[in-house]
Amino acid sequence: MAVAAIGIDIGGTRLRAARVRGGIIEARAVADSSPDPRVVVARLKALVAEVAAQDVTTLGIGVPGMVDAATREVFSGGYVNLSGFPFAAEMEAATGLPVAIETDGSMALLGEAAHGAARGCANVVMMTIGTGIGGAILENGRLLRGRRSAGQLGHMVVSPGGRPCICGRIGCVEATSSGTAFAIHLAEAGLNAATRAEDLLARSDPAAQAVIEAWAGPLMVAVETLISTFHPDMVLIGGGAGAAAAAALQRRVLRPSWFSAPIVAASLGDDAGVIGGATAALKAVGSPKRAVLVNGVPASGKSGVARALSDQTGWPVLTLDTIKNPFLLALPPGDRLFNRTLGRASYAAIFDLIADAPPGSTFIIDAWFGFQPLEALEQGLARAGVAEAAELWCHAPAGVVGARYTARLGQRPAGHPGAAYVSELIELARHAQPTGLAPRMDIETTGPVDAKALTRWLRTLWP
Repeated sequence: MAVAAIGIDIGGTRLRAARVRGGIIEARAVADSSPDPRVVVARLKALVAEVAAQDVTTLGIGVPGMVDAATREVFSGGYVNLSGFPFAAEMEAATGLPVAIETDGSMALLGEAAHGAARGCANVVMMTIGTGIGGAILENGRLLRGRRSAGQLGHMVVSPGGRPCICGRIGCVEATSSGTAFAIHLAEAGLNAATRAEDLLARSDPAAQAVIEAWAGPLMVAVETLISTFHPDMVLIGGGAGAAAAAALQRRVLRPSWFSAPIVAASLGDDAGVIGGATAALKAVGSPKRAVLVNGVPASGKSGVARALSDQTGWPVLTLDTIKNPFLLALPPGDRLFNRTLGRASYAAIFDLIADAPPGSTFIIDAWFGFQPLEALEQGLARAGVAEAAELWCHAPAGVVGARYTARLGQRPAGHPGAAYVSELIELARHAQPTGLAPRMDIETTGPVDAKALTRWLRTLWP
């Protein structure tokens, strides 16, 4: 089981906290926000206590405004004005947990990149459309920071001579295309203040279309500029008004250009910030241990896949047979029950070896994980401290698996199942399934192994 962390998202209306494990929210709590930093700290302390668990050891918080992630200094204000306030230190004192902080936009992007719509993408630009407009940029899997806090995308000037912005400039995209700006467009058009962007998108009358154009037009200018500047895999639109903004942008006809990227709605909704907070927290306390689960029935080709991946990456391979065979050679031959007992002990030894490895280690585990309950795998990964896993599901036609096993019968120490096992193995190969516990790539092993493709896929998961 993956390690859990707590993610927190500070908004102008709500304070959200969640215990997150492997991108899944296990517990959540909400409280009202406040402009007073000390009130915020007290309320967040209570939220952390509400969602905490024994194995939670770290906390990640997305804050509004600009943040120097290296010094953990907040140096711009907002409704919750943390500028000049020692927020990270106060939260550590209140909770007893190490704290990582980023802008709320950065946390949302980290959440979407790890577990949402941008999963597998190394170069992403995200705009969050809410009361204001936030954003963040992922370049080769890392947040773009500039000198202190790059990615303040709401303050791109898209309308020179346009509306004043709270930052002091004129014509920022936040002043034309935020949720606050949408309310101003409604008022100027004489429309009901309760009208939603989704309502206007469903209408075709000139008043509705004029508001959508005034709101989404400048946003498209910003998006097109970002695409030509960063050439990302995608532009992700999130935040409270993100779904409506993405829908409005996707209706627009893009001019032919040298530059293009898909415009995609974020998928995690309001949970992006807390999931991203937990993701950032785990990375901040040290590089996570990782495991590549090279899974498949005996003779499915997984050992060849594991060796090829190890040759490409340098990651060590741990296999059941490597641990088990010396005992089979040293001890008198046993029956199948004895072989299974050694297999279970070898399985436990693999996770004990990983547990003793330093943070940041990556291992390739070559095993048929289906010979034990999934709970044993989850417990082993948790005991080993593996925070991130990926599965390579190796398979071949059942007849091929049987033939491979038969061909190597004379090469294995006594104690391994013999020829009588082949018919059982063929039936197993027809029905075996992957674990489903981690992101998976399926590999048909009758052809050559493309280790470079495997490595590229893993790098998208683990930038």
